[in-house]
Amino acid sequence: MEHQNSNPIRCIVKLGGAAITFKNELETIDEENLMLVSSQLRQTLMSASSACPRVVGMDWSKRPGLSEHPSVDSNFGDQPVFDSKSFVVVHGAGSFGHFQASKSGVQKGGLGKPIVKAGFVATRISVTSLNLEVVRALAREGIPSIGMSPFSCGWSTCQRNMAEAEVSMVIKAVDAGFIPVLHGDAVLDSSQECTILSGDVIVRYLAAKLKPEYVVFLVSSQFPVFEIGSFLIIDASPISPSWFHFLLDV
Repeated sequence: MEHQNSNPIRCIVKLGGAAITFKNELETIDEENLMLVSSQLRQTLMSASSACPRVVGMDWSKRPGLSEHPSVDSNFGDQPVFDSKSFVVVHGAGSFGHFQASKSGVQKGGLGKPIVKAGFVATRISVTSLNLEVVRALAREGIPSIGMSPFSCGWSTCQRNMAEAEVSMVIKAVDAGFIPVLHGDAVLDSSQECTILSGDVIVRYLAAKLKPEYVVFLVSSQFPVFEIGSFLIIDASPISPSWFHFLLDV
């Protein structure tokens, strides 16, 4: 029996892989876009009573390539108060994981093949490394983010369709005041042993289970997707000015 969340989910935010990475450059993050998205998401999360609070970062780990040790800001009394309603973030893989998965055929299954098993491991190393960087970017903006991998949460598929996906850990994290950050992942599949679970499928599943007020997609596209008749938009309703501001700015 799944745990029922006590706090209504306000929004699921999907960060498209092409929006936060350079898809044509292997495992390369678009640092500028990721920083901008994190900053805008933080502003959206802020309560209306906090005008321009100082950012108190939560990434206290040593950055790769830097010699200095991280510093911890002890003045958490000024830490901004976030909206009491809840958020979940899901991001795509972009230039992470696709190379490893395609070279080994993880999507087609067959863990008995050494190349597939090795590719499964390599794919997860790649996508979880991106997830860590997304979590760190959000944490540097004072957003209490927690990385959650579908594979590690026990999610699995059958014939590439969602089969087992217990959302209780996501709900518990939200109820505890954290922002879960999930991602596209390599998972086990009961019919073909393994496959790739995309971020878009995760968003659709979470939306059905958590019933958020909004689902916001940040994408990188040359074509408008918010026009009537757009293939990506079947039904739409007016959104609040703060969310419209978020969409425009990123």
